[in-house]
Amino acid sequence: GMPRYKYVSNRFLTAVENLVMGTHLSECHTGYRAYSRRLLETVPFLRNSNNFVFDTEMIFQSHHFGFNFAEVPVSTKYFNEASSISFTASTIYGLSTLWVAGRYLLHRLKLWQFDVFKAPHRRRA
Repeated sequence: GMPRYKYVSNRFLTAVENLVMGTHLSECHTGYRAYSRRLLETVPFLRNSNNFVFDTEMIFQSHHFGFNFAEVPVSTKYFNEASSISFTASTIYGLSTLWVAGRYLLHRLKLWQFDVFKAPHRRRA
């Protein structure tokens, strides 16, 4: 099964994310993501990180710009041959996730503005 530290961390991070966004997502760190074309044309995802926290940024941006979520249950299997990030990388990911949640909250409260939550400028055709 999933290593205990990952399970506890995933549950904790999901609880923080739900609290900050006011959502009730079952899990934010496992599975696949599918996005509508409209979301991809609205959310400034090119400003996001180029690492594991990209998905977290997309979740917060999607919520910020008013998009809905739909969850489809999936099973996750952990085994020795499966690739997985190290404990150090997991810790960095967890702290980065908390930083995304903090930036989202500061932006929503209008205490600080962050480009990842600002609407991209539209080009005229």
